[in-house]
Amino acid sequence: MTEIFKMFKITTAESEKIMQSVNEPHAHDFEELIIGNKGQLEHFIDFQSKLIDAPFISFVTQGKIHRAKPLIKNGDCDMWVLRFKSEFIAETTFSLYASFHDKANISLQSNQCFEKLDTICKIIFDEYEQEAPDLAVIKQLLSALFTIIESERRKLNLDNDESKKIQSSTFKNFLRLLEEHYKESKDVNFYAEKLFMTSRNLNNICQSILQQSVSEIIETRKLTEAKNLLMTTDKNIAEIGYELGFNEKTYFTHAFKRKAGMTPTEFREEMKRLLS
Repeated sequence: MTEIFKMFKITTAESEKIMQSVNEPHAHDFEELIIGNKGQLEHFIDFQSKLIDAPFISFVTQGKIHRAKPLIKNGDCDMWVLRFKSEFIAETTFSLYASFHDKANISLQSNQCFEKLDTICKIIFDEYEQEAPDLAVIKQLLSALFTIIESERRKLNLDNDESKKIQSSTFKNFLRLLEEHYKESKDVNFYAEKLFMTSRNLNNICQSILQQSVSEIIETRKLTEAKNLLMTTDKNIAEIGYELGFNEKTYFTHAFKRKAGMTPTEFREEMKRLLS
């Protein structure tokens, strides 16, 4: 996507068109927010497939592999799709947990909440369709959408106060560093030194927020990427392991099975079966 912001609506006719086209799992270079008013969404994300009835919200972070199929239910399909570059608005609590949490989809219980979201989407779309849309207006309205969604998440107790904990600037900076270096053989000390703190303090912060040590988080990030590569490439197991800093295939296979509950080969076959 070349634009910084894009928006469109999926109608019943558009749903039928999408179902007839090739729709393989893929990753975006942008963030995507889907707000479903009517219909269903068959969503493959976080390495599993889910069927969600409207009303719902689905947020797909940049780089996360997924496949979305908007489906007709009771003769209707009505969904907003908003796509934007990550630099367009400030970080949200959704994106920071992209590689560690599977909370992309939220089924809405409150019709009142959805009415607010739908109204804001209509205003954004009206501005977007202008000959010279004001991106500053769209940016403010998009931020308002996320504020309402985050409020709904708290009401549903989906995050157990994660929205408060994530305000830790140290944790944010650690995740940014991890994205830059997770394919390298860097240990806890490397990240602690970059953040001007002790390994113990960094571990305490990570344990508080994700209930994982720094080493566990690094391994989780590596194995999430391993799953992505197993799904989207024909690289063999040894190549994938080497790319992620595992010098021995057996060690990579052991680490993968310990985390995923199956070997890399079994995972690849399972994804083929799930997506067939």
